[in-house]
Amino acid sequence: MQLRNIAIIAHVDHGKTTLVDQMLRQAGVFRANQQVDERVLDSNPLERERGITILWKNTAVRWGLGGDTKINIVDTPGHADFGGEVERILRMVDGFLLLVDAAEGPMPQTRFVAGKALALGLKPIVLVNKVDRQDADPLRVHDEVLELFLELEATPEQFSCPFLYTSSRYGTATRDLALPGTTLVPLFETILETIPAPRVDRDGPFQMLISTLDYSSYLGRIGIGRIERGRVRLGDTVALLPLGEPGPLGDAPYEQARVVKLFGFEGLERVALEEAAAGEIVAVAGLAGVEIGKTVTAPDHLERLAGIAVEEPTISVDVKVNDSPFAGREGKYVTGRQLRDRLFRELERNVALRVEETADPQTFTVSGRGELHLGVLMETMRREGYEFQVSRPRIIPREGPNGEQLEPYEELMIDGPEGYLGVVMEKLGPRRATLLDMRNPGVGTVRMRFKIPARGLLGYRSEFLTDTRGTGIMHHRFLEYGPWAGPLEGRSRGVMVADREGVAVAYALFNLQERGAMFVKPGDPVYEGMIVGETARSGDMDVNPAKEKKLTNMRTTASDEMIILEPPRPVTLELGLEYIEDDELIEVTPSSLRLRKRALRASERRKLARREARAAEEL
Repeated sequence: MQLRNIAIIAHVDHGKTTLVDQMLRQAGVFRANQQVDERVLDSNPLERERGITILWKNTAVRWGLGGDTKINIVDTPGHADFGGEVERILRMVDGFLLLVDAAEGPMPQTRFVAGKALALGLKPIVLVNKVDRQDADPLRVHDEVLELFLELEATPEQFSCPFLYTSSRYGTATRDLALPGTTLVPLFETILETIPAPRVDRDGPFQMLISTLDYSSYLGRIGIGRIERGRVRLGDTVALLPLGEPGPLGDAPYEQARVVKLFGFEGLERVALEEAAAGEIVAVAGLAGVEIGKTVTAPDHLERLAGIAVEEPTISVDVKVNDSPFAGREGKYVTGRQLRDRLFRELERNVALRVEETADPQTFTVSGRGELHLGVLMETMRREGYEFQVSRPRIIPREGPNGEQLEPYEELMIDGPEGYLGVVMEKLGPRRATLLDMRNPGVGTVRMRFKIPARGLLGYRSEFLTDTRGTGIMHHRFLEYGPWAGPLEGRSRGVMVADREGVAVAYALFNLQERGAMFVKPGDPVYEGMIVGETARSGDMDVNPAKEKKLTNMRTTASDEMIILEPPRPVTLELGLEYIEDDELIEVTPSSLRLRKRALRASERRKLARREARAAEEL
């Protein structure tokens, strides 16, 4: 049987998961009359809600005469925050499909993932997707992809890769735009012609690198990866080598284990195998101490493979035990020990994450690749029943070669109508953004590319959507570490802080909404120090959202006003992480998200403000 291992990489929302669905259909994985959900690979509830791929998925189809070729297809995340997932799975494949939107062209995340794949020497096939869009311009995008390959220093062989024009929605592909496609047969044929079979040694002693983990309550930990050398059989004794430099193990201790279960992938199913050979992507159960990046070998050939190198995190937050007046009301897991166990358990699968203990046993520093990376972890934990508090994200600085302080910079790409160009430039100026280039495709929108400190992006997304009336699109990815940009302005508006515990009342909120936007609605419980709204001016304001109208039998000539409330601004995790300041926290529970001050009492906040003012004067 012939083997092909390929990854599908693209910017978020360019249609790669939809394309995999169509490949599964046309390869006969589903029966002709079988009803299947769209985006069948996005099985995680968070992925379906957000419409993005977060975790990589492996599937396999058979193609060729009598199904003699097995194509292992890996669907990768498109967002740079989940780059840790991408860097792991690229080690398992020999080629990749680079999917690019026929209207938008190469975007920041396309550049990020394609750069990783080309550097590993993988063979590309470029798919210009969504050619059925009204504003599609596939020839322009074709040239932009070639420019991208030049910038990423692709080899001559990679540069002369095949181009296909596809429509994920309709499941069509063609090599020539003049001849519209009808099926994905040209794509399957191009994969067999272009992507090489795995370059592996089938006859040597067994060797495999663990690329990811799964868990079964019946089998325990399951290690997934590609067999690099030899073959493995059910019941074999294998050696699990510790992490370290590639090469012979020497005298270092190692763990011996038996292969209890061996699985391969067929379609969407995991199938039990008796034996698997080099080049196959398999799942192995029975290895108790298995971790990502470890090597599994034959016991008589203890030789380590190069581990998985993952870029360092750029943003960190403090996750601490909930100590608000409402602590323990809604969560199932609320103690510091339970929080610690859950965070350290996440490290087993999430290789791009870092968790550190602090001097306070109730507080942990969690570092990740971006706000979305950390936000997805927190959303997953709250759905599991955890209750905790989160601080404002802060960047992780580095020290330069001459002792200078460096900070992370992001590449920011903005697409928006021409009319909002001025307001975007005006807002990004104080955030220390530098314009790298600007293009006007001539359809009423402008594309701008900026270099901006990661600190400058905190809190900008919601402001950007307001400024462009929801018509702008922004994407960003980590670019490099650069010199410290200096102080940046914080949030320009103040907040309304509840001055007592109670329940929000419509009468009180009606009077308060004239001062700004509200975060709570009638009936929501509030406590002293909780943030209930945003004021139109700078400076915080203590308010009473539980104030009721006094009911007496006195009548006036003026009739009662009809109370009409504006809908409150919904508080999401991403909005909260962007919005809060250093003296504020997000209270995360399974059923609520609340913003609060670190110091709940107004008298404590005034003392802290005086102390900070004195310290500033002394400096």
